[in-house]
Amino acid sequence: MNNQEITQNPLGTEPIKKLIVKYSIPTALTLMVNYLYNIVDQIFVGQGVGVTGMAATNVAFPLTIIAMSIALLIGDGCAANISLCLGRKEYEDANRTVSNAVTLLIGSGILILLLSLIFAPQIVKLFGSTDNAFADSLVYTKTIAWGLPFLMISAALTAIIRADGNPKYTMKCMIIGTVINLVLDPVFIFGFKMGVFGAGVATVIGQAAAGILCLLYLRKLKTVRICKAHLKLSVNITGRILALGFPSLLTQIMTAVVQITMNNLMTIYGAVSVYGSDMALSVYGMMMKVYQIAHAMFVGVSSATQPINGFNFGAKNYGRVRQTYKTAATIAVVVSLVWFAVYQLLGRQIGMLFVSGDSMYADCSQHIFRIFMMAFFVYGVHMVTASFFQGIGKPAKSLLIPLSRQAIFLIPLSIILSSKFGLDGALAAAPIADILVFILAISLVVGEFRGWKKKQWIQ
Repeated sequence: MNNQEITQNPLGTEPIKKLIVKYSIPTALTLMVNYLYNIVDQIFVGQGVGVTGMAATNVAFPLTIIAMSIALLIGDGCAANISLCLGRKEYEDANRTVSNAVTLLIGSGILILLLSLIFAPQIVKLFGSTDNAFADSLVYTKTIAWGLPFLMISAALTAIIRADGNPKYTMKCMIIGTVINLVLDPVFIFGFKMGVFGAGVATVIGQAAAGILCLLYLRKLKTVRICKAHLKLSVNITGRILALGFPSLLTQIMTAVVQITMNNLMTIYGAVSVYGSDMALSVYGMMMKVYQIAHAMFVGVSSATQPINGFNFGAKNYGRVRQTYKTAATIAVVVSLVWFAVYQLLGRQIGMLFVSGDSMYADCSQHIFRIFMMAFFVYGVHMVTASFFQGIGKPAKSLLIPLSRQAIFLIPLSIILSSKFGLDGALAAAPIADILVFILAISLVVGEFRGWKKKQWIQ
């Protein structure tokens, strides 16, 4: 690719900071709005139903994460491939990629809906429900299952529309969906006395609105187009999508596995603590929903680098790729420090937003926040690093980072430490895992850039 071709795309010429801001803010806001579905439910359920109702929404949360993981497998994999294809000027392959992604998305959405409805009782038990929260958990899980296909559509198309150069559109769709949820939640929970069922219905309606609006954008795609002939799945194209999207899938799936593991540990070891199992389960779930807001910022920054890295790596503009990583990592560190301060100083106040007038709940919130988020100041860099490797077409290294944090470090440590130190041991596994994965991520990226220097790709 010559310089004239590179200048035809702003990914190759615009200031990197400007590009990261342009792509990260809409993406982060879109995800934050998506996660607000769960937070809004949690707040209204906490105030309207109580701790048991909050535990029920927490039990169902891993199902939402699993649905998101499949959506990101397809969406991020498609977006990464589109960026690489456009950088190499392989426009027909880009069209095939987005068409195959639509077929995969619709099929997987229908499948997860059916499985969620059929196996709802087993899912609720597996995800750590207490006996007291089982009935509410089952109702809420069956209800939100109807919104999962729409949630997947909006999550996957966020990445695809971002790669198409219009990240603000999905942000608007998510905001509309969340406003609908915000309005309907108190109406159904307090006005119609529908409890957790009402919270679920409000969520489904909001998700459906956002998903349908995202689908409508498919007719407006600019850099790629959907062709009827390409909707039939190609083994080669599907393989590329799944290969580059797999790190995103693994990150989300392992998040769900961590949530399920911790739910069960909260139930087991919370029962022998001063807080009790229902409260420990409820507070942990609340904390993870609040954590998702910070997580969305890191996803925004890391996802913003994918089209920049993909295009410039495809265009062999390696110095620009390295500068993109350095800028994104710096932003991640700053964001990490801010959220670390919030979690350490305001845990009690955050808990009181969900359950007011309960001093024990506030104490439990402060305790769990401070231990679990003890090393959050290094969080985020590993996500930027995983996205870097994903963007340059190296899914194996990208995969290693989330796999290490969740499966190799966090889950085993939580089980081992909880067996010796109870509830606090389970919580302390998180900061240890954060430090270890930070060291791993820095080691991998330093080794990668050293290899580039040997090849004389960069100075």
